[in-house]
Formats: sequence, structure tokens, C-alpha cells
Amino acid sequence: MLLVTTEFLAGVDIEMLGLVKGSTIQTVNFVKDFGASLKTIVGGELKHYTQMMDEARRIATDRMIIEASAMGADAIVGVRFATSAVMQSAAEIMAYGTAVRYRR
Repeated sequence: MLLVTTEFLAGVDIEMLGLVKGSTIQTVNFVKDFGASLKTIVGGELKHYTQMMDEARRIATDRMIIEASAMGADAIVGVRFATSAVMQSAAEIMAYGTAVRYRR
């Protein structure tokens, strides 16, 4: 499945099928969260959170692709990601875009 952030596919006539999205809420365990709070004292990257967000983006993207495939899409245009804090140490990631089919 082709994913693009643009609203079109250059040189391709497309039929829009509709909005597709995927989301997940992820957190790290207490030990990693406690370690991250200590890391804020000295600064630096919070690697466990970076890994958590990478995994969350992958899950959300996969779910979006599954939804688009069920609609018979060939691609998703206008792909965007959004995030929000659900509670302390937990974040929601949403991937969304427009499912399209190539006009033959």
C-alpha cells in the first residue's frame, strides 16, 4: 500500500474512497517511567519513550492500512499523524488519511 503525505499522486488519476484511520494508546512500564523521571535531572533522550512512540506509530499505521485495504484502496493520500496525552506516561497516536483507488 502506497502512503503519501501529499493530497494527490503525480500523474495518476485517483478515485477517493474516504477517510481511514488507525490508533493506539501506548505506555511504558513503571520501572522505565521512573527511570525516565530521573533522566530529566541530567537531560538527554528518553529512549524508552522514543521506542514506545515508534512502536505506536507502526501499530496505528498498520491499522490504517488494514482499514484502507478493506475498502479496496490502492493508496492512502494526505497521511498525517496526531498524538495526545491520555494520562501521565500514556500517549495516543492516530494515523489518518484518505483511501484512494487508481482509476484504470
